Parts: sequence; C-alpha cells; structure tokens
Amino acid sequence: MGNLLKVLTREIENYPHFFLDFENAQPTDCEREVWNQVNAVLQESESILSGLQAYKGAGQEIRDAIQNPTDMLLQERAWNSVCPLVIRLKKFYSFSLKLEAALQSLLLSLTSPPFTPTQHLEREQALAKQFAEILHFTLRFDELKMRIPAIQNDFSYYRRTISRNRLNNMNLDIENEVNNEMANRMSLFYAEATPMLKTLSTATTNFVTENKTLPLENTTDCLSTMTSVCKVMLETPEYTSRFNSEDTLLFCMRVMVGVIILYDHVHPNGAFNKSSKIDMKGCIKVLKDQPADNVEGLLNALKFTTKHLNDESTPKNIRTMLQ
Repeated sequence: MGNLLKVLTREIENYPHFFLDFENAQPTDCEREVWNQVNAVLQESESILSGLQAYKGAGQEIRDAIQNPTDMLLQERAWNSVCPLVIRLKKFYSFSLKLEAALQSLLLSLTSPPFTPTQHLEREQALAKQFAEILHFTLRFDELKMRIPAIQNDFSYYRRTISRNRLNNMNLDIENEVNNEMANRMSLFYAEATPMLKTLSTATTNFVTENKTLPLENTTDCLSTMTSVCKVMLETPEYTSRFNSEDTLLFCMRVMVGVIILYDHVHPNGAFNKSSKIDMKGCIKVLKDQPADNVEGLLNALKFTTKHLNDESTPKNIRTMLQ
C-alpha cells in the first residue's frame, strides 16, 4: 500500500504533497464493492468517446431540407439522418447520469468518517484512481464536444420537426425513445459548453447538500488533496520518470484541472481565494510549463468553467496568469 501513495518529506507553502500511482492501483477487499459498481460505468467510457469522436452531424441534409421545404424526399432524408444521431446523443446523456451516480458513490467512500481525506487516499488508492478516471473522461468528452457545433444544430432541427409533426397529429416512433421530457433534459445538457463537467459540478454540490451530517470540509479537503497529488506528480521529475506512459502526464493535468473546478463550485469561497487550500499559482505554473498544445483546453476550462475566478477576492496575479 505504501508503495502507491507516499507522503513526500518536504512541505512546500504548507500544502500537503503526495504521490499516487494512477497506473497500477488495484482495489482492496474493502474497496471492491464500490470499485465494481464504478468500473461497470467506466468500462463504457471509451465507447462513449469513440461515438462522440465519430459524430459527423447532418448539417448538409438539414440545409437541403430547409432550403427546399416542399421537397418531401429531402425532408425525409434529413429526418432519417438526424434520428440515429439523436439516439446517440441520448446515449451520451444517459451515460452522464451513470457517471453522476458513480461520482457520488466515490465521494461517499472517500469522505466518510472516521478517516481524513489523506487516510482515505492511502487506504483506497483504487477508488481515488477511479475518481481521477471520471474526471479525465469528463474533460476529454467536453473538449471533443466543444469542437462539434453540429450537435446542437442537429438537436434543434429534431425538436423543431417533432413539434411541427405533433401539430399535425403525427406520432413518430422515435418519441418512444426520446419523449418530450427527455428531449427537454437533453436540450439543457447540450446547451452547456462543458456538459459533463457541469453534471459533475452539480453532482458534487448535491452530494454536499444531501449529506448534511458530513462536514463540507470532508469533501473540499478530499478535492484539495487530490489537486496536490496531481500537482506534485507533474512538478517532480523523480516521480514523472516512473510513469510507464507519456499519457499519464496529460491524465494528471486533466484530473488536476477537473478537481480544481469541482472545488471551486463546492467551496463557498472557491479555489482562487487566498484562504483556499489549493495552490492555484503553483497549479497554473505547472500547466504553463507544459507544451501549449497540451494545456490550451485545460487553461480555458479554468477560465470559463470555474465559478469564482472573477470574484474581487481573486488575487490579481492569478487572474493575470490566466489571461
């Protein structure tokens, strides 16, 4: 166990520093039940990303149908192109609900008394790794989604067509799959610039609200400790040299940014405040020391999906670093 999580002998700026081996952590008997539940969800994540990556949209078919409203063949072609895409979008949305439940299970395991967040990480490295994998997936999904404007165009066309057909008393089979209530929820989900991150932020906030007997600090300390785990892995060559894959560097960066965003949404004062337990200056510096192509999306995530960056209490030098 001690080989996976090591407390470094140094303390810098009074922040705890840890090394967690994200590549090799295996579940212990006490972790197994939650680990199995979360693993069943995570096993779907690569196919979800592949499905999103392959999303081409029905832009041309929709344009043809709109420009030729009386050509029923073109209307039918557009509709037949959009329907399978809407089914795929429903699959992505449904997966976000599974991810939300998985995240809350992990939070409960990693924040419950009598152990501190540090002790939980030491005892339950495999669950910490799954927590990291959820965040890693989330940022990858949202980075891809931001590059696919066709998603919202396709879904808007679908909803307009459904409404028009409803007025004409036409029942369409797809409404059995995506009824009006589901379409409303999907519409709100895809309207977000970073829908998966929004889902996790809301899930974390709800977790804190619903677990009233659990002190808020248990959750925020878990998040700030995870941030330190990633930061020290990224800034310490003796640890990065142990990685078996270069992808682990990007994994750590994504996880660090994801945890910062969750912390910023859950903590009343946010992550950027001077009283924050997250070394924001150090975290941003670690990102900026990496190749620009690897971190542009992550720096944008800190700029645009956090809650407190533009608060008056945010130090000017932090805001300047993210400009």
